[in-house]
Amino acid sequence: MKNLKAYELLREEELADISAQGYLLKHKKTGARVLLIKNDDPNKVFTIGFKTPPSDSTGVAHIMEHSVLCGSKNFPAKDPFVELVKGSLNTFLNAMTYPDKTVYPVASLNDKDFKNLMHVYLDAVFYPKIYEREEIFRQEGWNYKIASPEDEITYNGVVYNEMKGAFSSPESVLERMILNTLLPDTNYGNESGGDPEFIPDLTYEQFLEFHRTYYHPANSYIYLYGDMDFEERLEFLDEAYLADFEPLAENIQVGVQTPFKEDVCREEPYSIASDEDEQNKTYLSYNKVIGNVLDKELYLAFQILDYVLLASPGAYLKKALTEAGIGEDIFGGYDSSIYQPLFSVIAKGANIEDKDRFIQVVEKTLKDLVATGIDRRALEAAINYHEFRFREADFGNYPKGLIYGLQLFDSWLYDENEPFMHLEALATFGFLREQLQTDYYEELITKYLLENTHGAMVNVVPEKGRTGRLDKELADKLAAFKASLSEGEIAELVAKTKALDDYQNAEETQENIEKIPLLKREDLSEEITPIINEDMEVGGVKTVFHDLETNGIGYVNLLFDIQGVGEEEAVYLGILQALLGMVDTKNYTYGQLSDEINVHTGGIGTELDTYVNVNDLEGDFKRTFEIKSKALYQKLPVALEMIKEIIGNSLLEDDKRVKEILAMLLSRMQMRFQNAGHSVAVGRAASYGSSVAKYKDQTAGIAFYDRIKAIYEDFDQQFPQVIRKVGEVAQGIFCKENLLVSFTGRREGLSELEKGLQKLMANLPDKAEVTKPYHVQLEVKNEGFKTAGKVQYVARCGNFVKAGETYTGVLQILKVILSYEYLWQNIRVKGGAYGCMSGFSRDGSGYFVTYRDPHLRRSLEVFAGIPEYLESFSANERELTKYIIGTISNLDQPLTPSVEGERSLNLRLAGVTEEMLKTERLQILNATVEDIRRLAPITKAVMDADWQCVVGSEEKIVEAEDIFKEIRSF
Repeated sequence: MKNLKAYELLREEELADISAQGYLLKHKKTGARVLLIKNDDPNKVFTIGFKTPPSDSTGVAHIMEHSVLCGSKNFPAKDPFVELVKGSLNTFLNAMTYPDKTVYPVASLNDKDFKNLMHVYLDAVFYPKIYEREEIFRQEGWNYKIASPEDEITYNGVVYNEMKGAFSSPESVLERMILNTLLPDTNYGNESGGDPEFIPDLTYEQFLEFHRTYYHPANSYIYLYGDMDFEERLEFLDEAYLADFEPLAENIQVGVQTPFKEDVCREEPYSIASDEDEQNKTYLSYNKVIGNVLDKELYLAFQILDYVLLASPGAYLKKALTEAGIGEDIFGGYDSSIYQPLFSVIAKGANIEDKDRFIQVVEKTLKDLVATGIDRRALEAAINYHEFRFREADFGNYPKGLIYGLQLFDSWLYDENEPFMHLEALATFGFLREQLQTDYYEELITKYLLENTHGAMVNVVPEKGRTGRLDKELADKLAAFKASLSEGEIAELVAKTKALDDYQNAEETQENIEKIPLLKREDLSEEITPIINEDMEVGGVKTVFHDLETNGIGYVNLLFDIQGVGEEEAVYLGILQALLGMVDTKNYTYGQLSDEINVHTGGIGTELDTYVNVNDLEGDFKRTFEIKSKALYQKLPVALEMIKEIIGNSLLEDDKRVKEILAMLLSRMQMRFQNAGHSVAVGRAASYGSSVAKYKDQTAGIAFYDRIKAIYEDFDQQFPQVIRKVGEVAQGIFCKENLLVSFTGRREGLSELEKGLQKLMANLPDKAEVTKPYHVQLEVKNEGFKTAGKVQYVARCGNFVKAGETYTGVLQILKVILSYEYLWQNIRVKGGAYGCMSGFSRDGSGYFVTYRDPHLRRSLEVFAGIPEYLESFSANERELTKYIIGTISNLDQPLTPSVEGERSLNLRLAGVTEEMLKTERLQILNATVEDIRRLAPITKAVMDADWQCVVGSEEKIVEAEDIFKEIRSF
């Protein structure tokens, strides 16, 4: 590193906690900040970020994030980002706007691909086409849409519609109001994503000026991670980009809020549907600013307090507010992603009349804790919980280097000399353990919560018809605007609308497309990710062992077969899954139970799952009740002891606690319906014709929600029968005969697993007492679910195997083609929706869905055009190779050991062999245009099934009432 002429090495540090070497550099000419993390991880990561504190709520930072990826100097195609998604081996590719920064991360295991991704992203941020094509701003940000002089004027734009969807969620409204209220005199007082009310205030000239000001190397943070030739990459960075720029004198700062002298209060309305009840729909919140993010002890200490006060099942504030009857769900937490972190306590499902009592309960609970002391076992559990996750560094599908990079910004953005602060955490955890012997945590509560005047009570209250009123006000505003225009000005807007349509519809030139670097088919391996399963018996239990390196952690999954639970009992399965681990047991309160689990293990969780055998699609599918845990090998017996306590000693008869859990369950499902409407709509539509989907709907979807809501509203009457049924279901599940164990780890962990299983089995009956058949009646309902939101989630599902078609690996290519070509162009680019997706499974299920979509009927028409599009599908060798590469990228995502074990188990239970995977991979690698065209009947079969469901705005659904058999609210 010392030989790099263009850079100054400021600091070199061994990052022992993450087994890496860190280097902090500065580009001599421009002052660009550069940070390297060198280790043996083949999943390489590059990120370039910029400090982008917004000065208003027009969403300019967010619109810029979208727009720079729409073509650049060296890669002038209209959408290089999508071309990369379709045709690279990336393991991550995206961009994100935060309240004070914008980041552009990419990752890949393939060195050549990694260099390509890095090149395209650098060109995008430094030399975007936004200066020569105003249409990019109008497409991604906002535009006046008017196709002919007689039409009404409307607003459209991808970010505009995305934020309309985001602002439809009361949780999003509350989150924004908390940030704006606590830090009003800083950039955090504005909405970086854009407020739909103010997005149309942004001019093209202001947009360009934002790029000139912020997207300069002097304001950049450049991060490289993994196993690579760092010197080669840094020389490329300098020679291809940084050396072209001159120094910039302006130093962009994130604002710091002067502390308040006293707490403030704020109330904000949010929309509910016209037929919703306003009772129990208010959000009450207590919020404080907690120092600054550069205090590394405080940074972790408040994560510990978050667990103790709010996150754990028996958390003090959660329990106190629930017992006081304030709110149906208590959540919140500690946000350390900004310079001045925030701690929030939120009561959802409350009433505005409770606001004073809410504050009283919160503050009395905190005062009592300071006076009597926090339970040290709870604090120990919290420290272990967070330290276990830090050491495990399992981020699911996200590359480890990506998460480390984002965490670096928690200090680097605010002090460019301290980038590694939060990556070296083990010493801090040690410090926090030492403080268990002192009043440290009580003193933090006193200083930062009770005596801290920099706080706010922010309440969000329901307002019926608000969406309709605001829509009418907007329509009147735009009508008045049109009335103020001359015929010439209207003609100019019509011409601009047509110009944008022409830009979007224009065929990309082959020359522009070919400038985007692309691998070749021969660069792609024919090797599949192996299936790692070994059948054995451990402690007298059928076990599937996945022999993988896990750094001494054992991942255990107990799968109890539930084939003997009938359809009428399905709802009780969902209730049982929600209750276990959340209620008292014979030996622990539910709070003590959670603490004991987290002191010794990495956690215990439950879930319901299904497995369809692809070799017997006409047969019954496998249903399981699963209990999962992870722990160091020597702690596996303790983990299984706690599982034994949960399934054998849970006290389900506590009606007060059960009602609290059902209230929380309803609350979380309502949030999911609002924020993940696409998956909700797909799940419901699929349930019209699929037994598997119907079962999932009955245990976790809309049907389950309806049953839980009915039980909750008549709880006193229904509880005795419900809890008796739940108990009967439990007796029918937890027996030796039903159990299969999955274990991921090394062989040395098996002996500890065996110790725990032997004790568990000694307490389980041999067989279930009651078994019932599971048969469901399927009905095509085609429902529209009204919400107070301003966007739609439009889903169309079907099953092609039932129509006589056959699954092929080429369908994975079709998913890429549809999601990033046909649907992307028609739903997102031209329609202004934020997202669009499709999928096809080995059991024949297929779906098409939109996300935060301003349209409804139009999107269904786009879906209907898919078969015809495929019948005439054409692509040259380069284009087809691009789709194949994108498909292989999806298949070859790196897996954490726990996920690799789960994948192997899933394939085994689905009857999928390595030979089948190899066949499917060759079908992908050798695919032709004709193979794609032959998929048209499969998509037609999905469409012909006519299973459709829409979650969306009341107005849009009522407008399209003729396409629904039933319209209702949640």
